[in-house]
Amino acid sequence: MKTRRQQEDQRRMEFRRAIESYSEARQLNQELCDYMEGVKNAVWQTVTPPAVDRRNARQAG
Repeated sequence: MKTRRQQEDQRRMEFRRAIESYSEARQLNQELCDYMEGVKNAVWQTVTPPAVDRRNARQAG
């Protein structure tokens, strides 16, 4: 049987691990969102033709 102090210590450690896990998950989520935003911008710039090309295409037609 664990003493009351051991039970309190165990509870504190579980709480601390939960906080650390939550903090790590938030940081990972933020990094993922930043990465996805960068990918989205890179893809958008690749897919969208420059404005100069669109004007030239209209004049040619």
